[in-house]
Amino acid sequence: MYAILLPIIALLAGFILLIWSADTFTENGAKIANIFKVSPLVIGLLIFGFGTSAPEMLISGLAAIDGNTGLSVGNAIGSNIFNIALVLGISAIISPIKVKSEILKKEWVFLMLTTLIAGLLLWDKYLGLVDGLILISLLIAFLVYTLITDKNSHSNEFDRFVEKIDKNQTMKTWIMLIVGLVVLISSAKLIVWGGVEVAKFFKVPDLIIGLSIIALGTSLPELAVSITSVLKKQYEMVIGNVIGSNLFNTLAVLAIPGLIHPSKVTDEVITRDYPVMLLLTLLLFILSYKFHKRHMVNRFEGVVLVSIFSIYMWQLF
Repeated sequence: MYAILLPIIALLAGFILLIWSADTFTENGAKIANIFKVSPLVIGLLIFGFGTSAPEMLISGLAAIDGNTGLSVGNAIGSNIFNIALVLGISAIISPIKVKSEILKKEWVFLMLTTLIAGLLLWDKYLGLVDGLILISLLIAFLVYTLITDKNSHSNEFDRFVEKIDKNQTMKTWIMLIVGLVVLISSAKLIVWGGVEVAKFFKVPDLIIGLSIIALGTSLPELAVSITSVLKKQYEMVIGNVIGSNLFNTLAVLAIPGLIHPSKVTDEVITRDYPVMLLLTLLLFILSYKFHKRHMVNRFEGVVLVSIFSIYMWQLF
């Protein structure tokens, strides 16, 4: 019994530190960008987008280095499932989520396209170097395209980052940024170790641990941001947060094990997990895009999403 106690403590401590460090890293990164007069769009894409997906990327990379590719793949796919079914579902139950049609016409289309491409790459049940390079190339293409097409736009989505920063605080901000990054890496390593040890103790495959415990832990920052956004009535941030995070998960997090430790992908990923991720990505559009001007995910649809998540978790175990 004592053998499992330490890994469980490591998991819990890792999750707490992960949430704190992701928030600290993101917030101070935004302040640095603001000091150097970087546009809100760049802050949103590179600082906020990277910050919320940094835990998944770090855990995926560390797990791949240790040869736990199943945990890496499970983390990427599991986080996407959590983001749509749980994060969006709970947010919609708290308050109906208004959706901007522009997000559905551009970001969602690209997310759907990358989800389909990821499925084709996984179809041969092998995630290799070429697969990783293709996914990373798509991520770069999306970032470049968005920067070029939206360089003159001024979204209020990230107004919470746009504040006057005292330049005398620059050194403190840099220090907190570095501290946040160090704690982020350390907490990710702690979670990987704890997750692997728990899996070994209960003889649970690392894929299942990645799809459930690790995916939940790394999705907590997105859940916290979405609930906060709903309570502040910043509804447009919720869908944007979910789609943006899922794009980074599909293109960056899933690419990492292919780039670091190419290996086979288990049958369950193709037959069970990927179809659920694809279904939820499609459902995201169907629930959001009503055939009239008012696009919204209502409370009942939130319950539907959480129900799908519950059924999926039941199937896992």
